[in-house]
This record gives sequence, structure tokens and C-alpha cells, in this order.
Amino acid sequence: MGSDSRSRPIAGRPLRSAGIGLRAAHYEDVVEQRPGVGWLEVHPENYFGGGLPRRHLHQAREHYPLSLHAVGLSLGSTEAVDAAHLGQLKELVDLFDPFLVSDHVSWSASGNAHFPDLLPLPYTGETLERLIANLDRVQNVLQRQILVENPSTYVSYAIDEMVESEFMNEVACASGCGILLDVNNVFVQSYNHSFDPFEYVARIRPDLVGEIHLAGHTERSFDDATLLIDTHNRHVGPEVWALYEFACERFGEVPSLVEWDSDIPDLGVLVAESDKAQEIVERSLVGGVSAGAAD
Repeated sequence: MGSDSRSRPIAGRPLRSAGIGLRAAHYEDVVEQRPGVGWLEVHPENYFGGGLPRRHLHQAREHYPLSLHAVGLSLGSTEAVDAAHLGQLKELVDLFDPFLVSDHVSWSASGNAHFPDLLPLPYTGETLERLIANLDRVQNVLQRQILVENPSTYVSYAIDEMVESEFMNEVACASGCGILLDVNNVFVQSYNHSFDPFEYVARIRPDLVGEIHLAGHTERSFDDATLLIDTHNRHVGPEVWALYEFACERFGEVPSLVEWDSDIPDLGVLVAESDKAQEIVERSLVGGVSAGAAD
């Protein structure tokens, strides 16, 4: 990443750690009710076309700090990040001045083919180099650091050369990006691939984590297996809350977001989930102070 890529100040950092994802169903309610959440996060691709959605986003941005969580950069593709897509993202970054910008450790495009899913990557040195090259380009164009999110996966590669937590640390250290740690994704993977989710979180370097995501998942049974699916369509589960509390104790006060992308409930339900996250953050901070005093 170029030396000037983090030179632009981050504006509008929230005073409250926990935020919510802003979805079309809640545009008017958020502006009219102004719930006591710390910040809002949106998928920027939904606002590339301008029009009414962008007008709603302007209205919400007047009252809340904003984060842009992209889903279309396809950072893990063998090709360079699409220039047109990146240009539209930069337009929104310049227009809305978000305090965070992020995407995923995944790929979703190859040549002229674009897929509606965030597809997994093999954790190899070759993949690492490709991802870093695309991150360098994005961060230099945007003139700021971005975060990358750990994926939820249902298959793994036999050619993996490192575990995912190590890969995430390596990507961030080599590119200068930060990590968006999705604790629901960690839990989903831990079930699907049989590993300890707390050990995964413990391996992530605290200085690299710039945001945490929470969401609900669904259990689905097939002929020969049961999988957890990252559906974002229900309350955060108790196991994920426990993992989030562990993450807060490890990483401190990090902006945290509750995602709910389908079967969207009333705004009050989502705000209540955000309030629960905020309570855990504040409890972990008090515990950290007490532990420090005891030392």
C-alpha cells in the first residue's frame, strides 16, 4: 500500500460502539425515530445508481456515522479489481465520508462471470499475494485503509497451507488493511469444520481488528450431514453472543454491528440486538479496568 493511503482523516467515528445495518425497510423509521444506535452500515453497491436510495442514505448520514461494507470488489479474484466498480465505490466514499470501509476475503467474479455469492479461497501463499495486490490497489485509489472480513464457508481446500486465522493476520500485516472479525462466521465455520472458535479468535492479533460483526445463522440437515448456514435472518444465537463477549475482552472497544439481511424484523427488534451488544462491550470494559486495577 502506498505511503499516503491512510493520510485522510476518518470522520464521524461513533460515540457508541454498537451499530446496525441500514436496510430499505427501515429507511423512514431510522430518520423519523432516530434510535439510539451508534452508527449505520450499508452495502455501497445498493447506492451506485443514485436516485431515491442515495437520497435516503444522505438523510440517515445527517444523524449517524456511516460504514460502507462492500460485497462486490472480489478481492480474491485472479484478475485485478474492476476499475468501474472501484470508481463507484470511491465516489460514495468521497460523498459520504464513512468512518469505515470494508469488503471480504473471498472472490465473486471471474472474467465476465459474476456470482451472487462470496466464494471461499484456498489459504496459500499464491492466494495471499493476489489478495494483497488487490488490496493495495483499492487502498491506493480510496486513499485510506479498508477492512477485510473473514468468510463463512461450507467447504475447505486440501491445498491449504495455513489456517484461516493465520491467513487473516498475514493479509492485514502485509497489506496494511485491518480485519473485520465476523464472530458469527467464526462460529458457523467452527461447527462446519470442527475446530474451536475461541482458539480462532485468540489467534487474531488485537491491533489488527477494526470492526466486529454479529448475525443469526440457520441449522440445515442434509442426507449425510448437518451444516450451519450464515443466513442473517434471525436473532444472534447464544453461542455467538458468548464468542462475542470473549472477543470484546480480547479486542476492547471495537465498532460492532448486528447484521439482519432477510426476514427483516421491526426496527425495534434490531435495535434491541444492538443494545445487547453495547451492554456486552460496556461490561467487558468494566471488567478490563477491574482486572487492570487488581494487577
